[in-house]
Amino acid sequence: MTVIQPAESLRGILRRIDGKSYGYYGDIRGQYQFDSFVLCIDHVQKDPFASPSRVRVLVGSAAAGFARDMWDTAPRRRGLCDYLTRAFCQAAGRGSARSGSGKSGLIAMDEPGQEILERTSVSVSDSGVEGRCVVGLPACGRRIAGREAEQIFFERLPALVEASLLLRAHDSDRLYHHIGVSEDADILRGALREQHLVAFVADGAVLPRESGASDRPMKRADVVPFATPPALRVEVVVPNAGSLTGMGIPAGVTLIVGGGYHGKSTLLAAITAGVYTHIPGDGREYVVSDPAAVKIRAEDGRRVEAVDISPFITGIPGGKDTRSFSSEDASGSTSQAANIMEALEAGARLFCIDEDTSATNFMIRDRRMQALVAKEHEPITPYIDRVRELYTEYSVSSVIVIGGSGDYLDVADTIICMDAYRTYLVTEAAREIAAAYPTGRISETDQPFPCFHERIFDARSFSPAKGRRAVRIQARGKGTIVFGTADIDCSAVEQIVSESQTRAIGDAIWYAVRYMDGSATAAEVAARVTKDIETEGLDILSTRKRGDYAAFRSLELLMAINRMRTLQVR
Repeated sequence: MTVIQPAESLRGILRRIDGKSYGYYGDIRGQYQFDSFVLCIDHVQKDPFASPSRVRVLVGSAAAGFARDMWDTAPRRRGLCDYLTRAFCQAAGRGSARSGSGKSGLIAMDEPGQEILERTSVSVSDSGVEGRCVVGLPACGRRIAGREAEQIFFERLPALVEASLLLRAHDSDRLYHHIGVSEDADILRGALREQHLVAFVADGAVLPRESGASDRPMKRADVVPFATPPALRVEVVVPNAGSLTGMGIPAGVTLIVGGGYHGKSTLLAAITAGVYTHIPGDGREYVVSDPAAVKIRAEDGRRVEAVDISPFITGIPGGKDTRSFSSEDASGSTSQAANIMEALEAGARLFCIDEDTSATNFMIRDRRMQALVAKEHEPITPYIDRVRELYTEYSVSSVIVIGGSGDYLDVADTIICMDAYRTYLVTEAAREIAAAYPTGRISETDQPFPCFHERIFDARSFSPAKGRRAVRIQARGKGTIVFGTADIDCSAVEQIVSESQTRAIGDAIWYAVRYMDGSATAAEVAARVTKDIETEGLDILSTRKRGDYAAFRSLELLMAINRMRTLQVR
């Protein structure tokens, strides 16, 4: 049992080691009782340039003061913890006072983006609030700056706790609104299937983003708030915001059409991001999509391992078996086919596809090209010839941005037109045009969508070792996982939105190996990992109490595994 020492013991240690070599900081590891919280110093950095030290603050429920109705359900707890995390980060930024060598003086918490995600930075329970942050222990050169460390632990950190982790520091209306948005979005998302919808875009939503490099909402005066075409308007009543109206996108095949720069891709991006809840003020708080929605794109150069792409590609010259297709450097069309088949294997229910990031020959072959190149010489069955079958046979819907191929009008259930960021339903007009101008295109499916085989990962191909280190797993930005000696390129997995997700996915890959017993399929392995996290929390992914994990879906876990260049399949 860990002994909790008086806070003055920490002060005494810091004064004793002041001016000594940096390694003596190890003496402060332990737990200390302050006035309103317990400080846990879990990990002490080895030098001022190393990753900062990890600490936790434990605030008892009486001192924290948060009523149970603020966190009595998963979405409300997620909203509360997100709000407190942001409050800590904001306060830490205001009180930044870094000085000395390396990371001296740093106090930081894992900073969220626009999404409300489950994180390990802050947690709330019957016992109170736990906040996890990092501290750069101060040094002059490589000597301990004990007086500066004393200021961190006895002045700056308690002030941050007071400003962020206690109820009395917050405006209750803003706090409850943040929690309410989290709850309402979850309820909205859950209501989609009941109404046979795959997405909902609320009236008044602000969809354009600040820039290509920023996910914040555009603030210009000429931004057009979203307005629903009357025929697609639905109403949903949620506990906090009350009655919400917006565009319900029905299950099936939906096209988003319109001229260039009129908002097609912006609408699709909002739908794709709707698998996550967004913070108040983001503009997309009430834009939600099916939790199993996946953005599909071409991905030239990605590795593919033993994926059945035969529903889309057969008869490749050279006799390569597309029922178990492998490539070290997949083309645009084969990578897009593999992305679809892997997503089906993972349980996807909605494909979001933008023609701008798709392989043209994978999406369509028009009548003229069919006449020029006979089907027996074309190995690709384009997506247009499988999209309806995916819905009727597998209940997988598609929302597709199309600006250049009118052939898709023949296979769509719903057609939405974007004109200067305004939305119109043009399904009937499009059908009249399709009837008036038949293309004569011939479907190129010669057999039903085959039952694809489920793969079994070979655990022996998962080694995170490098040199003397048995496990070396790191996140490098949100797009790369360093896994042993190899890098996993996740830059095209667009629904990874945070480096903290990437970090958690990297450790989840290694955790998942315990379930790769030679009989469990890829989907079964991912489901078991997800169930463990739901039951025990993200902490099961590490033996250390990390504050820099964020929740991810089993879909992203499998997408990352599928991009491992060492992956082998039995």
